[in-house]
Amino acid sequence: MAERIATDKAPAAIGPYSQAIKAGNMIYVSGQIPIDPAKGEFAGDDIAAQTRQSLTNIRNILAAAGADMSNVVKTTVLLADIADFTAMNEVYAEFFTEPYPARAAFQAAAIPKGALVEIEAIAVVE
Repeated sequence: MAERIATDKAPAAIGPYSQAIKAGNMIYVSGQIPIDPAKGEFAGDDIAAQTRQSLTNIRNILAAAGADMSNVVKTTVLLADIADFTAMNEVYAEFFTEPYPARAAFQAAAIPKGALVEIEAIAVVE
């Protein structure tokens, strides 16, 4: 049975989806764009600030589910410009330790609200 995960420490869903769903021992975190939930706007206009906020949103959603970034086994990173990959990766490395999650990263034609990055995550809890 699926359980909806929600927190006010991450932006509210902007459509008919949940911030995350827990199903069994799996947590599926919806793609997070870099909106600071306290301000309701992007955390910054560069890829580093936006990546940091997207990952902070994921961390806060996982916390609401009783998990943390060490539980993440897979992420998908969507970039508005693949040239931002290196700068995104530097910030990404601040949030994860060995063993790093599996990951896909690619350029998307457009990301909601004109964001530079969107990140989704899958986590496993015991």
